[in-house]
Amino acid sequence: MAEILVALSGGVDSTVAAALLVQGGHDVTGVTLKLWGGETDSGCCSVSDVEDARRVAQQLGIDHHVFNFGDDFDKFVVDPYVADYAAGKVPNPCIECNRHIKFDKLFRRADALGFDLIATGHHAQVIKADDGSLRVGRGADPTKDQSYVLHMLGQDQLRRLRLPVGTFLKDRVRELASELGLRTANKPDSQDVCFIERTPGRGEAGRRVFLGERIPLRPATIVDQSGKTVGSAPSIELVTVGQRKGLDLGGAPDRRYVIDIDHEAAVVTVGSFDETLTERTAVPDLAWTNGPVEGEFVVQCSAHGSRKPAVIDPVDGTTVLWNEPHQRVALGQSVVLYVDDTVVGGGMAGPTPASP
Repeated sequence: MAEILVALSGGVDSTVAAALLVQGGHDVTGVTLKLWGGETDSGCCSVSDVEDARRVAQQLGIDHHVFNFGDDFDKFVVDPYVADYAAGKVPNPCIECNRHIKFDKLFRRADALGFDLIATGHHAQVIKADDGSLRVGRGADPTKDQSYVLHMLGQDQLRRLRLPVGTFLKDRVRELASELGLRTANKPDSQDVCFIERTPGRGEAGRRVFLGERIPLRPATIVDQSGKTVGSAPSIELVTVGQRKGLDLGGAPDRRYVIDIDHEAAVVTVGSFDETLTERTAVPDLAWTNGPVEGEFVVQCSAHGSRKPAVIDPVDGTTVLWNEPHQRVALGQSVVLYVDDTVVGGGMAGPTPASP
């Protein structure tokens, strides 16, 4: 049987993943990654999470280690998160953590230690395509699917990756944890952006506190399309295209949405919902899982967002052409392409291109 290094976050998904692999007769070792060194109350990277992972490993009879990747986490996740907001982009910290830490740094450490495979508790699957290539597939539970945040994985990583809970509904994962008597059976799911605390909140208020300690936040002027000032926002860095809530528009009766952001001038333009729509979304760094795929795709632009059909512009090979007008995608947001519920490509949204 294979020697497998299992990333144990201390949550129910990863601990059940480890238990299933042990039941399968594999030689399993658990590892918990210490990433964020600051304050946290997220159920991620805390002392209690390390203890939960250690206790479950002990119960399963497997070795357990803690790897401190804090410096790499700051360099590849936290610092870019702050820099993206400062530059007017919407960051994807969970995607960057997967890209640089869990599926790069951890893979290289596993190589150095002689492990054959790595396993995690992600709700996704590794699917073999008709051409023999491997792709990230959606998890069986559509409400917990994490394929979006794993879209960047390449063939070498997918060949060595195991996702034991990807074929289960989340309720069944908890049932398995209860049947096995695991201490994580009823543990709440961890939240995204582990380095932002629940208080004052993980929405705009929490981001403002976190970013305000690291970069200057600049107030923004809100104008309509005629250039008339209609309101203000406390920080241009936290305004996103398509946003409606959280804008001080002086009690305007009609719904207005952010349709354009001039980050340098700190000016936000608002308009009607229809004015947020576009037929094209640029993805200048679009990368294919295993070579370009022609035809129609289903495209997803946020971790739990709606899925809309589109094709790729044959002229430039990187612009998404929506079948129906779609809300503009925030600069820097990940755009992921699926065929038959498997990832075939993805990248980050660039500036909205002008219609031809």
